Amino acid sequence: MNPWPAADAPRGPEHQRLLAVDAHDGSVFETRARQLPNLLCPGDLVVLNDAATLPASLRVRSPHDRDHELRIAIAGGPQGWWGVLMGEGDWRTPTEDRPAPDVLPIGARLTLPTGDHARIAAVSPLGSRLVQLDWGRPDAEVLALLYAHARPIQYSYTRRDLELSDVQTPFGVRPWAVEMPSASRPLDWATLGRLRSRGVELATLTHAAGLSATGDDALDARLPLPERYELPSSTVEAIGRARAGGGRVLAVGTTVVRALEGNAQTHDGQLVPGPGITDLVIAEGFRPQIVDGLLSGVHEPGTSHHQVVSAFAPAAAIEAADDAIARSGLLIHEFGDATLLLPRVASQRCIAA
Repeated sequence: MNPWPAADAPRGPEHQRLLAVDAHDGSVFETRARQLPNLLCPGDLVVLNDAATLPASLRVRSPHDRDHELRIAIAGGPQGWWGVLMGEGDWRTPTEDRPAPDVLPIGARLTLPTGDHARIAAVSPLGSRLVQLDWGRPDAEVLALLYAHARPIQYSYTRRDLELSDVQTPFGVRPWAVEMPSASRPLDWATLGRLRSRGVELATLTHAAGLSATGDDALDARLPLPERYELPSSTVEAIGRARAGGGRVLAVGTTVVRALEGNAQTHDGQLVPGPGITDLVIAEGFRPQIVDGLLSGVHEPGTSHHQVVSAFAPAAAIEAADDAIARSGLLIHEFGDATLLLPRVASQRCIAA
């Protein structure tokens, strides 16, 4: 598969292509992302992640007076604040080529753009660059610091500095995500309206979408980290209605899959509303209990996101999809094209299973 990164941002839904994979018969076809409502049926349910994206890249200086980038990995809440330290440079240098950061002990102080300090409260056993932060201020003031002085996390395949507006979804409301829940990009307000008009129900949950890369191979292999979520009772009820009526549950993004399936695993296959933390990693052989289908980006084989996609269609269908992506030049990464994996999507008709 030859990856074609989407280097220019943002690309609106009107420009996105959509590769549809029928998880029932294994067929694959291409359409436009704006056609998603035509592929769903009355009684289906679409579950969205309503987390807003933080400006989560902050310039700091180490006690050795070296410039570092601090990428927020976990944005407060019950887990506290955790960040990944990167050496000198910025997003223009590939993450894996950045210099290593200083190895700092517990108690070391990082100088913030304001001139005051954050203290390293713990160092993760997963890797020395993953550190817990004591900001010496409440969460609300940390958020204010980030909005005043930080930038969105971005990677070297992009061509210009991203604005915070470039990495928001239309319905992001709670500042929990450190990277954009990018699977939602095809769903502008016009498309959401067409889904509702078609009789498709919409529901939300909040999941703290985490980092894609840290610059440390061993730490990258442990991603995603445990991440918090909150599952509303209204969403649990909507899933119950869809199930009872024979509708399909479509998760928009891997974060929604992790929240729903992680919650079900914790509660013996049942969904229980409320807050939680999921450490679920979806790997080969995983079989979802709650989610029938997935709307996601276009992912390269071998990546963790591709493993998630592979849980929603037979291996032959995934291979056909990978071949179609390579032939048609679909764009990867968060500003790229989209993939839909759902049973009975190829017929484009509403029929019984």
